[in-house]
Amino acid sequence: MGIIIPILLIIITSIFIWKASDGFDKASSYLGRNLSDGVKGATINAISSSMPELLTTIFFLIFLKDAEGFSGGIGTVAGSAVFNAMIIPAFSIMVVYFYKISKTISISKKVIYRDSITLLIAQITIILIIYFEILNWLGGTILVSIYILYVFYMFVNMKKKEPVFYEFEKNPNFKNRFYSLVKLDFYGAVIGDKKLMKSNSIILLLVSLFFIGISCLLLVKACELVGEEKYSFFGIHNLNGLNLPISIISVIIAAAATSVPDTIISIKDAKKGNYNDAISNAIGSNIFDICIALGLPILLYSLIYGPIVMSPEVFSFSISILIVLFILTIITFMVFVIGESMGILKASILCSMYLFFIIYVIINFVT
Repeated sequence: MGIIIPILLIIITSIFIWKASDGFDKASSYLGRNLSDGVKGATINAISSSMPELLTTIFFLIFLKDAEGFSGGIGTVAGSAVFNAMIIPAFSIMVVYFYKISKTISISKKVIYRDSITLLIAQITIILIIYFEILNWLGGTILVSIYILYVFYMFVNMKKKEPVFYEFEKNPNFKNRFYSLVKLDFYGAVIGDKKLMKSNSIILLLVSLFFIGISCLLLVKACELVGEEKYSFFGIHNLNGLNLPISIISVIIAAAATSVPDTIISIKDAKKGNYNDAISNAIGSNIFDICIALGLPILLYSLIYGPIVMSPEVFSFSISILIVLFILTIITFMVFVIGESMGILKASILCSMYLFFIIYVIINFVT
């Protein structure tokens, strides 16, 4: 009984994150409609779908206020990064294949090299920051700066694209704003039957972000309850948890929950034939997760509370999980660049790698 309550809370918050991220995606897609393929996926799509990771890491660190909280953030980002790099491309391929859109997908090698090299640089940087104990404003600034340079490079080298004009189509299922809100249709609740414009898309962006933030805060609390040996909930005392470190709970449960938006956005792009955006969203999300979802909380926390000091156990977990992530990223990069396209075989390899990662975490940090 004890474990059922936080698990149900995790499921509920995951649904809210998914629905709110859908509204965030529609608003951000409208605002970034004139960005070229690959750039939109790596920036607008990646940022919008990675908001849960950023907010979850901030809540883990600020809410728990110690190094264990930071390890929860690292676990969420690392687990999400592995999920993004392996499960999202694999699912995109499978959807295209089983919907009989195509047997394989082809992506720009230039996009893969650009995003993968930046991701590897970001991963090496966070490993060195933790190893040399630069978990202060300087370490946070370095990570944030890498992402700023990455975005600047893409915009400078972006190919010009013809302006996209959205045609207004009334939502046939729209009844009223309250009904839309009950269905968690944030697009309908905010936009209604009006035309999508810059002003209301910004409002939709902010409303969606608010609900994502609330959901991530509850997700962090649910993960904390799952990891405790005994906890109380709404006056019910001595409920049983799994008695596991928050870092382990976050790397498996929180990571998968916060990766739902990335998966949905990439699958939608793949079904439309936007394969570059589908894959660059997954890789770009990982760059955002490491540079911003870890870098920004480190920067904010150190400015408020001072440098983060890790215990030997948290240090060992963080370094180990990030090195495994780095190795898996290199293998994933090779899977992407070898051959002219990606089919079911490569999708199976990527899924197997994710399964290996979960088994590794359970064997080395749970048992």
